[in-house]
Amino acid sequence: MNNTDYRHVIELSHERCRKLNIKEDQVISSKIINETELQKRFSENRSMILTAAPYMEQLINFVKGHNFFALLTDGEGCILNAIGDEKILSEAFDLKMIPGAFMNEESIGTNAMALVIKTGEPVQLSGKDHFIKAYHRWTCSGAPIKDHRGKLIGVLDLTGYTENVHPHTLGMVIAASNAIEEMIKVKEFNNLQDINYKHINTIFNTMPIAIVTSDINGKVKINNNKALELLGNKDNRLEAEDMSEIIEEWDSINKYIRQGGNISQEINVTAFRKRFPCRLIANPIYNSIDDSIEIVYVFEEIKRERKEKRKSEYQAYYTFDKIIGKDESFLKIVEYAKKIADSKSTILIMGESGTGKEVFAQAIHNYSKRMDGPFVALNCGAIPNQLIESELFGYEEGAYTGAKKGGNVGKFELAAGGTIMLDEIGEMSLDM
Repeated sequence: MNNTDYRHVIELSHERCRKLNIKEDQVISSKIINETELQKRFSENRSMILTAAPYMEQLINFVKGHNFFALLTDGEGCILNAIGDEKILSEAFDLKMIPGAFMNEESIGTNAMALVIKTGEPVQLSGKDHFIKAYHRWTCSGAPIKDHRGKLIGVLDLTGYTENVHPHTLGMVIAASNAIEEMIKVKEFNNLQDINYKHINTIFNTMPIAIVTSDINGKVKINNNKALELLGNKDNRLEAEDMSEIIEEWDSINKYIRQGGNISQEINVTAFRKRFPCRLIANPIYNSIDDSIEIVYVFEEIKRERKEKRKSEYQAYYTFDKIIGKDESFLKIVEYAKKIADSKSTILIMGESGTGKEVFAQAIHNYSKRMDGPFVALNCGAIPNQLIESELFGYEEGAYTGAKKGGNVGKFELAAGGTIMLDEIGEMSLDM
């Protein structure tokens, strides 16, 4: 959109605002939903909120100290997340730019988010481009977030004082929104349920890994050729009719999956009078044809002579031998960290951003008796207060309207037997 187009779009928006009888001295959005409605929107947009959170944090870290704040709205303009520098974010909160407030044109007049919703295109507004005077001090850069069908599902906005904003700011926001879109598309692709069974079998049988599916109770449904080689008898047939006949730890695994968890661990497999270790990845999926939950299992045999330390989504990679320094005070800190590694007490690590707090946390984990357990890191500052409780402690199916089927496992439960690192814990509200 060139400059002429921008001016025309803004002028048309101002005309609509006057027809809507929006006053220039309006301060607060005319539409702010209650907590119940907000929780419903959080649930509906949970995937987008969590996908966008690290990109919003990256944007704010890039401009940290220059008074910027970032907003994420849904496709209708309802604010879902807000983070940024304390001073300008406090000003925004005073204007009720908070989760639940609508930033669409009809509710608060011309602004970047409202124009993105109207046009579907990225836009940057400064000063009097905004209809209400309260926003004249700011420059807002907004970009759309669309799903794989091109439907607008959200808006990403970066706002700062006009004197601190550069034209390239809009480019940063566009790059972040594009990255969020691509990540959402990947997740949507991975969650596609309604796939032709003939096509799935063709894919199965060309894969070099063993794959089996069962119903939620463990009754075997389909398997690929590699599964027959690994788990079948001498005639290359899978005799087992139930996963409990194959997986020794089946009861505990099934219980965890029923709670909405995903499995990635070493197990013992029994097949054709043999018992051997395998790496198992198991995930629940929805079968829209049968309207049922199934489980997909991926088996990879572990060759003991080549066995390496297990790696999973929740593993710490840094150790103290990778932390290099010569300063005497620094070396004393390393030695002290080693001494307290096996402590059952909570350890507080303080330092500026980028100084390696998580590196130390991973090293402490790998030096402790919990080293074979999971290491779960959570950035508390990048998740809205309204979502932090469900992320930490999880929730049961039906806990609230729109809750995920099967519930959600909390980070504390995922970290059982290992270590949980709560990064930016100072950003959490005091009641948490």
